Amino acid sequence: MIKNFFVNGAPASTDAPPDTPLLWVLREGLKLTGTKFGCGAGLCGACMVHIDGKRAFSCQTQVSEIAGKLVTTIEGLSPDSSHPVQKAWLAERVPQCGYCQSGQIMSAADLLRHNPKPSREQIIEHMSTNICRCGTYQRIVRAVERAAREA
Repeated sequence: MIKNFFVNGAPASTDAPPDTPLLWVLREGLKLTGTKFGCGAGLCGACMVHIDGKRAFSCQTQVSEIAGKLVTTIEGLSPDSSHPVQKAWLAERVPQCGYCQSGQIMSAADLLRHNPKPSREQIIEHMSTNICRCGTYQRIVRAVERAAREA
């Protein structure tokens, strides 16, 4: 049993084998379905979470790696959608299908936590780890710029 980790501020544990991807522990074990399965290879960003304050692909993180760590999912970023990135996302009407949005938002929140006033080029580079099949990249960049201004 993997114990002594925290998800969205609450203590958590799992009976999953140590090599189980964190994504499946979150979705199947803890029923936190905001984190999405996209590619399973760390190429699309749909599964992005924060581990000890830094973004991570949950599909590529084994549950054994999170002992003693704090995992934040989209559900824990802001339960009432008051995080500046979430507000900017709505204001800029970013979502279309919505599938990639939790990963996109977690990446954007990570960027702004570590670089509160990024340039447009820094936003584009940082967000390049996330794929949007609907192609809302222009709106994503505008939303990150808005969140940086309004935070």
